[in-house]
Amino acid sequence: MFRNITVHKVAFLLASIESALAILALSYFAPFHFGKFILVFLMLIVSFFVINRYILKASIFNRIHLIYRMIRGAKTNDLDFDGNTSLDKLNTEVANWAFKTKEEISKLQSLSKYRKEYVGNISHELKTPIFSIQGYLHTLLEGGIHDENINVSYLQKALYNLDRLENIVEDLDTINHLESNKDAIIIAPFDIRELIKKVLGELEKVASDASIILNYDVGDSSPIMVMGDQKRIHQVIYNLLINSIKYGKEGGTTKVNFHPIEKQIVVEVVDDGIGIEERHLNHLFDRFYRVDQSRSRSLGGSGLGLSIVKHILETHDQSISVSSVPGAGSTFSFALNRS
Repeated sequence: MFRNITVHKVAFLLASIESALAILALSYFAPFHFGKFILVFLMLIVSFFVINRYILKASIFNRIHLIYRMIRGAKTNDLDFDGNTSLDKLNTEVANWAFKTKEEISKLQSLSKYRKEYVGNISHELKTPIFSIQGYLHTLLEGGIHDENINVSYLQKALYNLDRLENIVEDLDTINHLESNKDAIIIAPFDIRELIKKVLGELEKVASDASIILNYDVGDSSPIMVMGDQKRIHQVIYNLLINSIKYGKEGGTTKVNFHPIEKQIVVEVVDDGIGIEERHLNHLFDRFYRVDQSRSRSLGGSGLGLSIVKHILETHDQSISVSSVPGAGSTFSFALNRS
């Protein structure tokens, strides 16, 4: 009943009631002729309407107008809210504004939490190699440099941690570049099968040292032409295979498969390693997120490999997906458009 009520309607309703009461009061003292009754009644309604509208505008409407300006984000008085605007419309606008504001606050809280976690993670990742380097160098400066049993070993360990520190900085720079320069990638046709053979060759020794067998879907060995930035897709495949080797099991296998789907080629990296619990899957591509903290750090790496994979594929307007069964292995897959 009151969903479409407006300031003008309220003013008119009050004016009608007030006029009727005034006519009743006046008729008590002196009888009215019908014509005069109608004329006086109309004059009273107009008078009371003007007075009521003024009072409502001064006491209620201006405040409502201020709320309306606030929720609309207006900086001028050029608004479509006036005395004929229903309060139901204002209610809807307020409800929508409240919902959007709640969403924005939720996003800001989420971003704030992510920022704190990110700062904490990057601080921890940088401090670990820095403290190690400091420890080795202090030992050498305090006399260890003259001890042939440790001097070379400690310098090598310090250098290893410097390399690790450099990798973290380079990977952070890569992510920052991908986020801020999406158009910097060079899209061109290339043979994805040939690229994967190249990456497998590069990682052959690493896989052999970890007792992991690498192979790929040979098929008819004809070229599989796709569109993308070959250098960046090289990073994607390299990082996925390195990740698979790190979390593989001794004597295990990692295989790269190809699946043509309409105008795309789906690439899968499948392993029979330790697998990933479901609770980790949503955070797997977050920066510095590690499923197994102790194992991850002992195996080296910056903790940014999968995050880089995600960012590279996003610059190609693609995504990375993962399915995994703990103890049975994992499958990472992404698609590229055919050439």
